[in-house]
Amino acid sequence: MPFDIPANYRPLWATDIVAYLESHPALRERLGGIPSDWNLREVSDGYLNLVYLVDGPKGSVCTKQSLPHVRVDENWPLPLDRTYCEKLYFESVAPYANGRIPELYHYDEELSLLVMEKLAPHQVLRGALIAGKRIPDVGRAVGDYAARATYFTSDLYQRSEFKISSIAKFQRNHVLHRIMIELVYQDPYISSDRNHWTTPQLDAFAEDFRTNGRIRAVAGRLARKFLASPQALVHNDLHAGAVMATDDDVRIIDPEFAVFGPIGVDPGIFIGHLLIAYFAQPAYATEADDRTGLQAWILEQIADFWHTFRATFVALWRSNPGGDAYLEAQFADVIGRAVLEQERQAFLDEIFADALSFAAAAIIRSIVGYSHFPELESIGDPDRKAASEAGALSLARTLLLEPERFLGIDDLLAAAPAFQRAAAAAGSVLKP
Repeated sequence: MPFDIPANYRPLWATDIVAYLESHPALRERLGGIPSDWNLREVSDGYLNLVYLVDGPKGSVCTKQSLPHVRVDENWPLPLDRTYCEKLYFESVAPYANGRIPELYHYDEELSLLVMEKLAPHQVLRGALIAGKRIPDVGRAVGDYAARATYFTSDLYQRSEFKISSIAKFQRNHVLHRIMIELVYQDPYISSDRNHWTTPQLDAFAEDFRTNGRIRAVAGRLARKFLASPQALVHNDLHAGAVMATDDDVRIIDPEFAVFGPIGVDPGIFIGHLLIAYFAQPAYATEADDRTGLQAWILEQIADFWHTFRATFVALWRSNPGGDAYLEAQFADVIGRAVLEQERQAFLDEIFADALSFAAAAIIRSIVGYSHFPELESIGDPDRKAASEAGALSLARTLLLEPERFLGIDDLLAAAPAFQRAAAAAGSVLKP
């Protein structure tokens, strides 16, 4: 369906961006010099937006503008105000994020344009993993960020008035919310023209997800939880492409799908995409580097991420109470404090279980759904690619159907190598 487009909206191509930045004194001053001194580079590698990096003699900026359609499909219309929701997310988590988001410089609602800090010399985590590079402590950094962003926007810290008001603001993001529901929780489990996969190698997997009654029931329950549990503000797309890092700094970008949802969503998406990177590594192996060391490191990052998330979330709950859930005055005595600590641990156990289910959904949508990711798509040999994908899909399938096997993060990490070995040994016959 068509969406309203402001009368003065227009896509800003390279020359337009330069003219726009020149016309705004604060942005012109930030870059320094004159437009002929500026260097501009387009980095629009996603599905939705126009993104430019602009460097001047004095400084630099990143510009991000919504298009009225999917960037790679002009027949798929989209609302323009998703940059507003990205801005709103950043503003909502900024007081708690420990500087792990880019600084915002300028927002133009009519043009759906956001101008922000250019992250340099940061590298996208996804590219680093494909290239075989390790980012020190990235798991801990993202775990700390995800815990802070969700705890401080949850009912454990905020009063109900905040939640009601914030949910109303993010309702402007309902179209992207709808897209996420369909692409992640619905399409892989039905016959959809948007689905695609490595065929014929993964045909049996794709059919199983469409026809297996137990899998469809679990997917339905997961969709229900995603829709009915606005526990906190979640990034909702926290994959390896939304993390930019140097050896001593980690930042989170691209929260345009942000919504109030289950706290386990962000941990699940991040864990799921690290698992995808783990299973992809054998296809990048060379005589000089068999990638087994990087695989071990990826599993370490998953463990560091979860342990940091859990420890940080619980510590914040102990030191920063105040929300309407578990009202502080109700648990002020000795018995109350003991009971509340039990509740904290049980709640984090629940988040962990949710996270593993959301991780499974992230893996499945990335392999048999619509939007695939470079960790696997960059593998040239279809048989090697399918072997990596089959290992990931087998683990995801087990996470959905046998969650009792994964009571802690160590259970997940111990299982991953076995699923990789089984897929590698299967040859061209890849079956669930």
